[in-house]
Amino acid sequence: MSETATRLAEPAASATLQGRRRSAGHTAVLTLSCPERPGIVQAVTAFLYQHGFDIAEHQQFDDRERGMLFLRTAFSAESPVDALELEDEFRATAEEFSMDFSFHDETKPRLLVMVSKFGHCLNDLIFRWRAGTLGGEIAIVVSNHEDLRPMAEAAGLPFVHVPVTAATKREAEARLLALVDEHEVDLVVLARYMQILSDELTTALKGRAINIHHSFLPGFKGAKPYHQAYERGVKLVGATAHYVTADLDEGPIIEQEVIRVDHTFHPQALATVGQDAECLALSRAVRWHSEHRVLLDGASTVVFR
Repeated sequence: MSETATRLAEPAASATLQGRRRSAGHTAVLTLSCPERPGIVQAVTAFLYQHGFDIAEHQQFDDRERGMLFLRTAFSAESPVDALELEDEFRATAEEFSMDFSFHDETKPRLLVMVSKFGHCLNDLIFRWRAGTLGGEIAIVVSNHEDLRPMAEAAGLPFVHVPVTAATKREAEARLLALVDEHEVDLVVLARYMQILSDELTTALKGRAINIHHSFLPGFKGAKPYHQAYERGVKLVGATAHYVTADLDEGPIIEQEVIRVDHTFHPQALATVGQDAECLALSRAVRWHSEHRVLLDGASTVVFR
């Protein structure tokens, strides 16, 4: 039986739970990926039904090219969910289908934001964090310069200056990892942090670090990207948010934003438009990651928006 047919065979459980939706006050999310085969959705919905949960949102993607299924199911309960306990109870089902899975409770991930001298992305993240629309909680701001300390401290955020030179790079990265542990950080956000991370650090932060790049990768690398764009007469300005890997600016892409321009845009105008694109792409990537909407698919991603 196909996955579509399986889903059509499951209305009884869904209908039974539908009536309790308004009374359930706690939410959680199950994400998984596994080889595609019949019965996966039925196994997931049966497990949730047996535990008295109400499915609030379900999305899946069948990757026919790779023979994989990716799934995100948000569900509600009348009492707080213990994610670790659910993972233990679900493990037998997961092993049957060779699933890579995680349960996530209501706890918002804690963010460490890294910056240098450009403040537009930090300012945007702070605004969305204060408005409650970022998805995560900013715990600390770290920078290799002092320039953005006033912005962070005005928002009530701890600011740590970690200078980086060729001679101190190893010590600086060790300090960063210590701060990640000390502040129980779940996600590191490189908000125009102008330092290249070592292979060792990117490995330690695999799947837990997002960077924003000022173009559609891999265009206009290096200094003054918007001057390069002006000289080439670009018609589109874009930005790319991606996971950090050892391959510089080539990690799995989460989001891209594009804005149309023309010959009348001088370099500063292009930079202004580009900064808007950077803020939009980065904030979406952070929110989607924080809401467990991004699943890795090899060197690519599946994003359940």
